[in-house]
Amino acid sequence: MKKSIDMLEGNAIKTIIRFAFPIMFSSLLQYNYALVDNIVVGRYVSTDALAAVGSVGAINSFIIGAALGLTSGFTIPVAHGFGTGDKRKVSRYSGNSVSLAFTIGVFIVIIAHLLSNPLLRLIGTPEEIIGLSSAYLNIIYFGVPFSMLSNNFTAISRAVGESKKPLYYFTISVFINFLLDMLFVKTLKWGVEGAAAATLISQIAAAVLTGIYIIRFNKDVELKAADFHLNRKISLEQIRLGIPVSLQFTITSIGSMCLQSAANSFGASVIAGFTAAGRVENLTNLPMSALGVATQTFVGQNYGAGNYERIIKSVRKIFALDLMVSVAMSLILFSIGPHMVSLFMTEENPEIMEAARRYILAIAECYSLVAVLFVMRNTLQGLGFTYANMIAGAGEFFGRLAIAFVLTPLLGFAAVCYAGPAAWLLADIPLVIIYLSKERNFRALIKAKASE
Repeated sequence: MKKSIDMLEGNAIKTIIRFAFPIMFSSLLQYNYALVDNIVVGRYVSTDALAAVGSVGAINSFIIGAALGLTSGFTIPVAHGFGTGDKRKVSRYSGNSVSLAFTIGVFIVIIAHLLSNPLLRLIGTPEEIIGLSSAYLNIIYFGVPFSMLSNNFTAISRAVGESKKPLYYFTISVFINFLLDMLFVKTLKWGVEGAAAATLISQIAAAVLTGIYIIRFNKDVELKAADFHLNRKISLEQIRLGIPVSLQFTITSIGSMCLQSAANSFGASVIAGFTAAGRVENLTNLPMSALGVATQTFVGQNYGAGNYERIIKSVRKIFALDLMVSVAMSLILFSIGPHMVSLFMTEENPEIMEAARRYILAIAECYSLVAVLFVMRNTLQGLGFTYANMIAGAGEFFGRLAIAFVLTPLLGFAAVCYAGPAAWLLADIPLVIIYLSKERNFRALIKAKASE
């Protein structure tokens, strides 16, 4: 098979970095859907609108994150098949994942609309913004099947060693989102509904463009009409791999909703500061996240090829690299984070800025913990051990739950600021233990193979 980037031979770190850069920029562009919505409504609508759009982040992660987590699991066998050189397996699993992702996405739209208002009330969304939050969510959720499709197509492309092409298509969709945001929100004054509609249309565009690329132009994935017919055995295998990843998003998002509930008790200005700082934090997450995703593809292909020693040596180097990147991101977050928060406002609000500053400082102090999380979680996911995601998610959940209901009443907003680091630490511990166990198994396989 022709590979865009050969992950089975050569310098592993250089290969992963080359592969990670387009992923990072693609993630940045995808993230811009929410970021642009936040900036536009914050500058051209009101602080309440910014708080309303920001306060739904945890609910979005709960529903949309769970949906996208499924697609991450669906394409793991594609990377394994590509590593072994089984072109038919690549096509069968790719086609099945597309049909499965869209089918599940349609069901999630229905469930999401039923749950959105009860969830908004459950997390204590202030009455002055709950109507705005609901209006935004009820439009955004129609994009779930299309988000699942575009993420699934992108995951297929990455599984076969191509990370650049999705970047081009997400660039187009982000420009569509920005232009429509300005038209709908600034010019036509449609408020949060306009921001949501702009995001929905751009998500549809991303799904169409990435789909055309995979189905028509990617030579490593030769899809036939029969490949799109849902196969019971393949579907069950993909769901088995996808559910733990999805549950990881679901569990951690429940913890985030609990934390959002704690933040909501401090009023709209603190919610806005917490929201804006969280958006800035997510930007500095992107390099570490991209290295993690690249690691998943690298590990998946080499696992399929039986290159266990290459996996062990490379993961240690990736781990060291990601820790260095986390230190750099901490410095960036600490130095320019507060200035980036001001982009969300037309005029500076001291209460918003103070809440954002306190949150950013807490995150910057502990950023190395999230580097461990990205490397270990994606390595185990690439190996197909997706149950580790669920265990890590449970750790994150209990960390945020303890902060929200035990420490916040005692320590106030300071506890909310340190909830993320506490969650990362509790997720890191089981992931490291599981990985070291798998590494011992690989060493035994290498030893057995050498003695044959």
